[in-house]
Amino acid sequence: MVRRKVDVRREEILAAAVDEVQSRGFAATRVSDVAKALGVSPALVFYHFETKDKLLAAALQQAVERDLARLDATVARGRTPVQQVRGILRLYAPQGDAPGWTLWVDAWAEALRSNEMRDVARGLDHRWKETLAAAIRAGNLDGTFRCTDPDATAWRLTALLDGLAVQVTVTHNLTRAQLSRWVREAAASELGVQPQTLG
Repeated sequence: MVRRKVDVRREEILAAAVDEVQSRGFAATRVSDVAKALGVSPALVFYHFETKDKLLAAALQQAVERDLARLDATVARGRTPVQQVRGILRLYAPQGDAPGWTLWVDAWAEALRSNEMRDVARGLDHRWKETLAAAIRAGNLDGTFRCTDPDATAWRLTALLDGLAVQVTVTHNLTRAQLSRWVREAAASELGVQPQTLG
């Protein structure tokens, strides 16, 4: 394998780290795996990231920023609060082979032991909840929703999605169709609308 120049950028290292983590998991990913994927020395990775923990936290942050960009685009496409809430809930749920959800479940496990990982995961979690709560408040203002506590509703709905998504992606106890139906029904009840409104 031909070694690459030392001008491999931080962004390339992060992209390779995300790929390795999605393939191997956080605990099994080594700095040498990331370096090998890029054809560089581990020393170069350590030049950009002082420790493995800092590299993995930065890789998670990169994945977070990617997901938040999708979240912002989804909200921007929604012309009404109903469309925004519907889009947020669909985006949050596992899709396809759910590589994003596999990453998040793994990140939560790592966050039990790493303050850096916990901080990144917490930031993502709060952004999702704040964005959903804002869409609910907008629906209250235009009379579409009747929700007495948008913040608590956002917490309950994302917690429900978290739990059901684990059942879909990890244990395979539920189907995506069941998850979608139960989340739609719960959201409709919380927002004071009929489930088909969010269908």
